[in-house]
Amino acid sequence: MADPAATAPSSASATDVSTGVTPEVARAVDAGDTLAAVDLGSNSFHLLVARMDGGTLQVIDRHKEMVRLGEGLTSDKHLREDIAERALACLERMGQRLKDMPPERVRAVGTNTLRQIRPEAHFVERAERALGHPIEVIAGREEARLIYLGVSHGLAIGDEKRLVIDIGGGSTELIVGEGFQPTLRESLHMGCVSMARRFFGNDKITAKQMDKAELYGALEVRPVRELFRQSGWATATGSSGTVKSIAAVVMAEGWSEDGITADSLERLRAAILDAGKTSALGFKGLSEQRRPVFAGGVAVLRALFSSLAIEHMRVSDQALREGLIYEMVGRLEHEDVRERTVATFSRRFDVDQAHAARVKDTALHLLDQVREPWQLDHPDYAPMVGWAAELHEIGLAVSHSQYQKHGAYLISNADLSGFTRQEQVVLAALILGHRRKFPVEAFLELPTGLHCCTRRLCAILRLAVLMHRGRSPDSIPALTLSADADTLVLRFPEGWLDQHPLTHLELEEEASRLLAGGFGLDFG
Repeated sequence: MADPAATAPSSASATDVSTGVTPEVARAVDAGDTLAAVDLGSNSFHLLVARMDGGTLQVIDRHKEMVRLGEGLTSDKHLREDIAERALACLERMGQRLKDMPPERVRAVGTNTLRQIRPEAHFVERAERALGHPIEVIAGREEARLIYLGVSHGLAIGDEKRLVIDIGGGSTELIVGEGFQPTLRESLHMGCVSMARRFFGNDKITAKQMDKAELYGALEVRPVRELFRQSGWATATGSSGTVKSIAAVVMAEGWSEDGITADSLERLRAAILDAGKTSALGFKGLSEQRRPVFAGGVAVLRALFSSLAIEHMRVSDQALREGLIYEMVGRLEHEDVRERTVATFSRRFDVDQAHAARVKDTALHLLDQVREPWQLDHPDYAPMVGWAAELHEIGLAVSHSQYQKHGAYLISNADLSGFTRQEQVVLAALILGHRRKFPVEAFLELPTGLHCCTRRLCAILRLAVLMHRGRSPDSIPALTLSADADTLVLRFPEGWLDQHPLTHLELEEEASRLLAGGFGLDFG
């Protein structure tokens, strides 16, 4: 969620909303509308400013800085202050470029290192202030989906299955897909920065060190090796700075004419060992900034070539940040992959969809009435409470007893395409709090800026669930809800509550539970 409770597009014309941007959607986003994506990687920070013209992405501006955030990650998952300051200075520079852009047209995401930093370090909050926009920390498999979305738009459309590999600073994403649709995704805990720190941090590069690094890489790939080898991919494509840097070197040195071959990687490995030191690497096409992590990146790619039997890899100029742009185009035109994800989970866990739809309609009706006094007008709030309503009974697939807890656990730990980690945590909190005890502790664990809005959304969801507790398909009475500070006033048609004593009793119990959560409820 951008700011609380705080998206994928298709090929030619009629396609799945999670895969590409249709021409109709692309045309609907005016050619003059500028979009921006910020990728906070473990090695580099990237800013991409672009606009859509039909189905074509037109780049207006790019900015990249080698921050090497992963170098500053300590053993207790905090960030060294010197690295933090370097990162914040970079974000302030990027923020100057983005300061006049509306929030809905900017999306900033953090990957492996930001996934690991402890919340109590408060680095994300500092980074958001420096950038001037919210930062979403995304899970590895979600990163993989967005990478494939970006890469697939830069490739010729074909029927073949594709293997896409993105080597970042702290993680490596593997994806197999067809067209714009990823069918297999995995995120491995190795990258050029982490591998360089672990095996080449002393400036020496020996055959023994390289062997250990490649063996470590092979061990990381091993759990998914057969899955990817047997997936039937026909072509391999690499994205990210590591792959592009390796390709630039092997082609500049004359070891490959196009992309990266297994033989050119073997020759590159031998040349690195001949140099013997990180500081002595002087290949054509290798930048000074890339040199410290180059051997680590080569070790990762060599392990992947060997484990997955890759003979040739072409190189893509597009990756995560382009995927974010295509995703935003879909969201702006209401083609949101999160909608499909929620629908898929609803079917998978056999949710009573008719009942969930009635709860959703009531929750959105109540939200509309208190949107202004409760300051719930952010565009993410209505979708979030709607998704929580659609999935509030998902825990029944585990057990009826305390099913709200099972539902919250499922949502917290599932791979939800399109959702950031923060969005999943908020969605889980809403589902946990939709019945029984108001879970004050769960809301206190959210980022500070989300405490108030998520608690209020939960109170609205609880009332919607209560009004449909009888599960009758009959319509409920016209409800009037008003709010003042932390007090809700719910009004029914005259005489209705007298005719429905069970609802009256349930509202009395709910008033007591809401009071424990810091809300007053007046009804009648």
